[in-house]
Amino acid sequence: MHFTGVKVFSATKAKEREELGETVTRWLRSNDVEVVDRVVSQSSDDEFHCLSIVIFYRPREAQAPA
Repeated sequence: MHFTGVKVFSATKAKEREELGETVTRWLRSNDVEVVDRVVSQSSDDEFHCLSIVIFYRPREAQAPA
């Protein structure tokens, strides 16, 4: 697995957690990258819940003309 960048998305508020998938999708659509790996994690304590999505990526390789 070779990657050149890491993007971290995280949210602690309920509304932000609900919208996190759309946030990731918008970022992926606006950046021409190849996702190499991803990690999704949730952590909680007595008061807060945090959802994190970590994207490992590299620039998309140029396609040869057909």
